[in-house]
Amino acid sequence: MKGNMLNKLLIICCLLVMVSCKARKQIIAARPVANTPVKQVDNSKLSAVKGNQVSFATFSGKAHAKLDIAGSSNDVTLNIRISSGQKIWVSVTAIAGIEVARALITPDSILLINKLQGLYVRQPFNYIYRYTSRQVDYKTLEAIFVGNAIPQLLNDNTQVQADSTGVKLLGNLQDLVYTMIIGSNMKVSETDLFDQSGGQSLQVNNTDFMQNGNRVLPSQINMTSTVNTKKIQVNIHYLKVDFDLPLEYPFSIPSRYDPAN
Repeated sequence: MKGNMLNKLLIICCLLVMVSCKARKQIIAARPVANTPVKQVDNSKLSAVKGNQVSFATFSGKAHAKLDIAGSSNDVTLNIRISSGQKIWVSVTAIAGIEVARALITPDSILLINKLQGLYVRQPFNYIYRYTSRQVDYKTLEAIFVGNAIPQLLNDNTQVQADSTGVKLLGNLQDLVYTMIIGSNMKVSETDLFDQSGGQSLQVNNTDFMQNGNRVLPSQINMTSTVNTKKIQVNIHYLKVDFDLPLEYPFSIPSRYDPAN
C-alpha cells in the first residue's frame, strides 16, 4: 500500500462522514415532489423512528471494508469499538493482518497513528470541519456506524413525504439539507446530506439488516462522498457485532513517531 494512500486511509478512519461538493441528485431528493402532499411530521412518526434507534453502552464490530479513493481501491479489515457518547476506536489492518492505522475519536479530539510511516495526528474535533459541514458532530459518527438516524435530524421541523419508494423525512438544519428514507422496519435505509453554503454532500445506504438480540442494524453500510474533485467511497460489511461487552481502547503515540503534515 503506497504511503500517500496510507495518509488518506488515516483520514478516512475519522472522516467517514465527510460531505462534499455539488450533488445535483441529492438536491433534487431533498425537495418536495410537485403535487405530492407534504406535511409536518407528527410526534408519533418521530417517536417511532427514535424508538427504533439502536441504543447501547458499548459496541464492537469487525468488518471487511473497501476504500476507493479517487479510483484507487484498497481492501482492509476494520475493528471498531464504541463507548456511547464518549469515544470511537478504530483499528485498520491490511494484508496478512498487519495493523497499518489506528484512530481514537472523542467529542473533543481526534488522534490518528500511521504505523507504517511512523506518523501521527493529534487535533481537536473541529479539525474535521476542514472537510465537512459544521452540523457534523461526534453523534453523527456514532449514528452512521450502527445505522441509526442522525439524532439532530429528528427535530420538530422535519417533514414527511410518501411516494412509491416509501417514507421520506425531509428537513433543513441551518445550511444542511437532508433526506432520510425510512423502511418498513422503521430503520433508515438511506441518508442524503447537502451543505448548501459549502456545496458539500454525502450519501449513506444501509442494507442487509441483521438482528442482534433485540437490536436491528445494517450489516452493509455504503458511503459515497466527494471532496472538491476527489471521490471517496467506503463500503463496510460487518462480519460480527457485539453490544454492551467490557472493552478496551488502547491508544498511545510512540515517542519515535513524527507529527504528520
